[in-house]
Amino acid sequence: MKLAILGGSYNPVHLGHLSLAEAVLSAFDYDRIVLVPAFQSPFKPGAQPVSAADRLDMLAASIPADPRLTVDDCEIRRAGVSYTVDTIADIEKRYGPTGKPGLILGDDLARGFPRWRKAGDIAAAADIIIAHRRSSEPVSFPYPFRQLDNDILDISSGMVRERIKEGKNWRYLVPQGARFIIEDRRLYGYAPLRTGGPVPDPGADLPFLSGIAIARLEEMVRAMVNPPRFLHSRNTALLSHDLCIRFGLDPRAGYLAGITHDMCKSMGEEELRSLAGKDRGGISKLEQKKPSLLHARAAATILRDRFGVWNEDILEAVRFHTIGSTSMGPLAKVVFIADKIEPSRESVSRNLRELTGFPDLDSLFTAVLDETVAFLRSRETELSEGTLRLLDLMHKRRPL
Repeated sequence: MKLAILGGSYNPVHLGHLSLAEAVLSAFDYDRIVLVPAFQSPFKPGAQPVSAADRLDMLAASIPADPRLTVDDCEIRRAGVSYTVDTIADIEKRYGPTGKPGLILGDDLARGFPRWRKAGDIAAAADIIIAHRRSSEPVSFPYPFRQLDNDILDISSGMVRERIKEGKNWRYLVPQGARFIIEDRRLYGYAPLRTGGPVPDPGADLPFLSGIAIARLEEMVRAMVNPPRFLHSRNTALLSHDLCIRFGLDPRAGYLAGITHDMCKSMGEEELRSLAGKDRGGISKLEQKKPSLLHARAAATILRDRFGVWNEDILEAVRFHTIGSTSMGPLAKVVFIADKIEPSRESVSRNLRELTGFPDLDSLFTAVLDETVAFLRSRETELSEGTLRLLDLMHKRRPL
């Protein structure tokens, strides 16, 4: 296997790094690029703004399912200042590549290459590849090399760090996996917008509310349902997120419940019965007659048993988004509302989308419940006992 090495601080990794790696793969005959994050670069002395473990995690999270790229932590394990000559020898010994490994340099580093430790040994041990980083002009270089004719992306890790610190746009300058780690761990001075209720850090006690966990669940949902259903699910997630901000709930919990609420819609009847039966709630006469209603309970079971989502508010929101329940809490009401009035729903009355007309969550919930029941009755659809009890309860609570 032919390998090339792309080292750097990756502090953080950004799209310029990955674009450069792909340009080398496209231009030359390498099978894989080895991305090597430095523990401490000799060119960037001083304390790193985040830990080596954080930088390693961001890099690994940025290249999922791409066998052309790999991450090697040899310089982090060695600690101290990293020297390229040692890294090349280490990778050759462990990987056993076919021929010399390639060594990718930006033109900004190539100019100072003769001053590197054992520069001649490096040039003898590796095939040097010089990429345009700062300029499209040819580079004067004292050793044999190949010039990469790549596009210049005007992105640097320093720029990304500064934008994060200053609250400017940065999220689509880095890969998605790195973005979620930065947000979840509050790296580089990142601070979430607090436009509603408190947003606690997703620590070890709430791992399913991390950005990466939610993104993985969203991809799973996209694979489980058809495109129109996924569009509905994402619109429900977005509206749940926004309503949570408005009513002082955790918007990440709203998004998670919204994106997963319909993930079992395409399942067969037997699978739905099997999954729903695990919540020990029994199967009602209406559910026996219409097993598709069980998709909500099935989704809650999958979230709990397969993905470790133990938070009862989230599970309740998914479980009761179809027929409701008299025990529904605020998050469950939010998801019920969002499911019924998100923008891709063609049968929704315009008034219900004008949310400013409702002063509180219960008023909005009751209005949506009324509209839903009226719509079902207009189609002569049988209502569950739980829905009827909920309707009666909400009208008893409605102020005169």
